[in-house]
Parts: sequence; structure tokens; C-alpha cells
Amino acid sequence: MKAALIGLGMVADTHVEAIAATEGRIGLAGVFARHPDRAACFAQRVAPTLQSAPQVYASAAEIAADPDVDFVILATPPDARAEAVATLAAAGKPILMEKPIERTAAAATALVEICEAAGVPLGIVLQHRMRESAQRLSALLADGALGDLGLVEIAVPWWRPQSYYDQPGRGTYARDGGGVLISQAIHTLDLALTFTGPVAHVQAMARTTRLHRMEAEDTVTAGLDFASGAVGSLFATTASHPGAAETITLHGTKGSAKLIAGRLELTWRDGSTEILGQASGTGGGGGADPMAFTHAWHQAILEDFAAAVTEGRPPAIPGRAALPVHHLIEALATSSAEGRAIDLPEIK
Repeated sequence: MKAALIGLGMVADTHVEAIAATEGRIGLAGVFARHPDRAACFAQRVAPTLQSAPQVYASAAEIAADPDVDFVILATPPDARAEAVATLAAAGKPILMEKPIERTAAAATALVEICEAAGVPLGIVLQHRMRESAQRLSALLADGALGDLGLVEIAVPWWRPQSYYDQPGRGTYARDGGGVLISQAIHTLDLALTFTGPVAHVQAMARTTRLHRMEAEDTVTAGLDFASGAVGSLFATTASHPGAAETITLHGTKGSAKLIAGRLELTWRDGSTEILGQASGTGGGGGADPMAFTHAWHQAILEDFAAAVTEGRPPAIPGRAALPVHHLIEALATSSAEGRAIDLPEIK
């Protein structure tokens, strides 16, 4: 399988490392960026990792027209997605897209529907779902091991220095669609929803602390009412120096589970405990280095997507499966802005 990469920001190197780790099962046919010189430099820089330099494309349209490209990895900022998606979908090119899909829930839904209407596979890189500990917890919940869910605690105590937000467009509504919610906490929120099911109501406070100069929020606290009847809390920030691992804690009638990055701690009502996996530092770039995480999760996403395209099945995380977290993020932001509880729509 041959992929093309559009967008050469921070996560591009992770995709290159993930592709190289497939040992030839997936290759990088070429790359495209808005600045051709940057793309050419990138192609030469990653040549040793890939054992050859990828082609430099002049446009998304050129990628769409290349019969040697089996699928496209779209890793641009969310404000630069719509035109590329329309071009690729019209050409029938499957798309594997970095999160978030777009800046708003409506725009994200529109891109998903473009791909669905064209019959083009769309996968989303929400790689925390691929952690072994997360998949183990999903299996336990599916078996009813924790019993009925009563309480959910979600915490993302991350850190970003001001230099991170000094980059043009970072933490703005025009480019990113917001701050900590859509750019950082989206991973943990998405993963939590796979465990808990949908959120029905939220009451939130989103603020920008004095620790950052940025347009959007760097801290959010919220109360959550789940459709299942469980209640919960959310705390997400990029102002918690030096940053710590994100956690999802679930309390059920039979036991409790705490997911700390890559580590799963189980505590049963009879007092027994189990520990599975190992914590991985701040989990997924929760400290000053936002790329301080393994490429293995991206590799799992890439390999699954390539197999899905070959086998004609949906990918592990189809575009529509990523819409609930977009609606949750939008509800949290709206609740804070309007100072009231918000009901979430039912996502189909």
C-alpha cells in the first residue's frame, strides 16, 4: 500500500516513523505542503528513515490523480481540510485524517458526509483508542465486569509553554477551532466516550489562565450527565506545569477502573486489585514536548486503515465515529459562553 502525506507539521515525523516501522507493508509515495521548499527539505530529511526520498507533489489534485497512491494521510491544521477532502473524495481516494476533523461540529459533519456520499473510506487518527490498556478496558466493560457505571472522572492535567502558543495560529478559533478541548483533551474525551457512551447534558466553565497568552481556553472544568444515568466530572488544561498523565476513572457497581495513560488499575468490590500495562510518562505528549509519545499507536491506526481499504471494511475509527467528541467539545464551549447547562443532540 502506498500513502501520500498532506501537511508537514509536528505529527508528520510520527507518521514517517510509523510507516517505516511497517517494514514495507506501507510506503510513503510522496508529500505535499503549502510551501514547496519545505516539502522538498522534508522529503530529503526523512529519506534515511524510509530508505528513499518520497516524491514532492505540487497539489492535492496531483495526489488525487496519481494511480499509485492507495490512500492519503491528511495532517493539515483543521482550517485547511475542506478543499483537500472534496478533491480527494471526488477522485475516490481513501482518507486517513488527523484529529480534529474540523473546527466545528457542523463542519466536521460536512466532511464526513462528503466522504460518505462519495463512498470513500474516512478514518480518524484518535490513536489513544489503540493502546492495549484501553482495549482491555473496553473488553471488560463489554463483558459487564464493572457492573453498572455510576461515576466517571476525566482529568487531562497537561502543560504547554508559552512558546507553543506563540506559533502562528496556535490556540486560535480561526485555525484550530479552540484551545485545550479540541487540540489536546479531544483524545481523552473521545476515548472516555467509547467506555461510557454518550453524554446527555453538560455544565462547563472554560477560561484562559494568566499562565498563557492565547485567544482560546487553556483550562476547562465541567459536570457531565451521561445518557446511561452515570454522572461525571471533567478537568482539562495545558496550564498544569510540568504536566502529568491523563486519567479516566470509572466507578461501577462491581468495581472501579483507572486508566492512567498506558496503565490500567482495577479495584474490585471484594478488595482485590489488578494492574495491567505500564504508564507512559505524561501519556501522549502531556508535557512541554507535545510529541513525546511512541509512534506505535499511529502505526496501529495506519496498518488497520490500509487493511480496511484492502478488505473493503470500515476502519477502526470511521469518520462518523469521531463526531460525538466534536459535539461534546462544542457543548462544553457553549455551556461556558452562555453560562448554562447544554443538552447534547443524539448522534446517528
